[in-house]
Amino acid sequence: MELYIKKDLPVKPYEKKWQFCIGSCHAATLLRTDTLQILRRVHENLGIRRVRFHGTFNDDMGLVCNFPQVMGLPIGEHIVETNFYKVGVLYDNILALGMKPFVEISFMPQLLAKDTTRSFVYGSVPSMPKDMGLWKKFIQEYLAYLFHRYGEDEVCTWYFEVWNEPDLSDTFFQSSQNGYFELYAATAKAIKDFCPSLRVGGPATSASRWVDTFVEYCQANNVPLDFISTHQYIGDPFMGVSEEEAHKTFEQRQAEKEEREKKQEQRISRLKKEFENYTSDMPLLEALQKLFGGVDFTEQDFDRDIFPKNARVVQQQARGLPVFYTEWNMSANFASPSQDMRKVAAYDVRTSLAIEDLVDGNSIWCCSDIFEELHQFKEPFHGGYGIVNYNGIPKPVYYGLQMLAQAEENRIQLDSTRFTETEASAFEGNREKQVLLYRFNPRQTELPGEKVKIQVELENAPRRVYLQRIDEDHCNPRKIWEKMGSPNDLNRQEVAQIMEASAMRDEELRYRYERGVLTTEVSVGVNDVYFIRIVK
Repeated sequence: MELYIKKDLPVKPYEKKWQFCIGSCHAATLLRTDTLQILRRVHENLGIRRVRFHGTFNDDMGLVCNFPQVMGLPIGEHIVETNFYKVGVLYDNILALGMKPFVEISFMPQLLAKDTTRSFVYGSVPSMPKDMGLWKKFIQEYLAYLFHRYGEDEVCTWYFEVWNEPDLSDTFFQSSQNGYFELYAATAKAIKDFCPSLRVGGPATSASRWVDTFVEYCQANNVPLDFISTHQYIGDPFMGVSEEEAHKTFEQRQAEKEEREKKQEQRISRLKKEFENYTSDMPLLEALQKLFGGVDFTEQDFDRDIFPKNARVVQQQARGLPVFYTEWNMSANFASPSQDMRKVAAYDVRTSLAIEDLVDGNSIWCCSDIFEELHQFKEPFHGGYGIVNYNGIPKPVYYGLQMLAQAEENRIQLDSTRFTETEASAFEGNREKQVLLYRFNPRQTELPGEKVKIQVELENAPRRVYLQRIDEDHCNPRKIWEKMGSPNDLNRQEVAQIMEASAMRDEELRYRYERGVLTTEVSVGVNDVYFIRIVK
């Protein structure tokens, strides 16, 4: 590929909307020092301003308790109190980092729940409230606590998102679309009745679903709605933005759920025989990967443009409301080895640039491998969702975001019709002119490196030209860990060794400058990301 960048090409501001927010596991983990240390680095080094997480109202946060829960005796069930102490510590921690919470209102405290069935290791209750009046009272008590502790001016800078992925009834919400709309309406009105300046939104669905119907419902029923939120992963279907799924009744969805459970039982029956042959000392991670089929999630063909395609539709469905994608990344499948590799870096860099003009803010899922939905796996690199592993070791995607964080404030508008599998973006400011190259391929096919000739018109010869790269031999901590023998329970010296060996560095890049044109060449492999910094 040949890339020629003229000095008079049009530019537009690069707002870095990926810095709006980042995801984290569940609320209780933000009471921990290790989580906060990683989050501080993400804020300070990458410029990410907010953090979103599940389970603020989970019972491990101790918000609603009765006497039997305190003493373990079957007496005094009617003696109930609310206690926001841990929530206060949680928000204190976030604000002390210089960040703000993006509040996900989830899940249901057990004592307020219609169905007390729990989900995930940390015991979420994905239920409707048994009494909507009590739920609204609880929401307003929570807001009163926040206003007293932080003041109205501060809390009104936060966003309040009602629930998480209510379209996934198997795990996140034991009701229907109509049930969610009822819950949203009650919650949003409780929030606005308390303070009209607070910002509330939803539907927080997976795969860009329900937005059109949700906006119609809110407008038709005079339900407050300040922003749209939804999610998208590369494996999520394009049909998510349609309304076919949205109009299914609870009974239809329940029947589909029962059919899935029946098929799952049949699959489990087959797997039982297979698992009987495994030894008792098999690592839990290996067993999980065998359950998932032992194949990397992304060793399949996907539409790599599914996110910008769906985001464009959602932008229209939002009818002028701000659109926040509050959860996105390449793979929604846990324990996929690609999560630790440069493939995610190439995807996230490419996609964050592709959706820049289609969203008002977005939040990559997620900050670190301190993640407990299924289990906190002990392997330092286990295919977790984080951009940093649980030891604080940055993965390739972290360095891809660091490249974007360094990008100058103006994005040069390039002719994308000239791109091959290798694509490019360019940036310019007072200090530097920059070229970012990325070659995303979801199958990570072993192909030769593609030579890219870059020519950039400049007023004067550059002072320096630097190259930062993410490839097989650079910014690849998992490879270094594997060369060490893939040890578990890394000590501080081993962590420091991996971080030092995999750190992103500025390398001097050879070039020539003749007649006002800088010329250089690089070879870009599959899923490599190269950042060229031309210092003026």
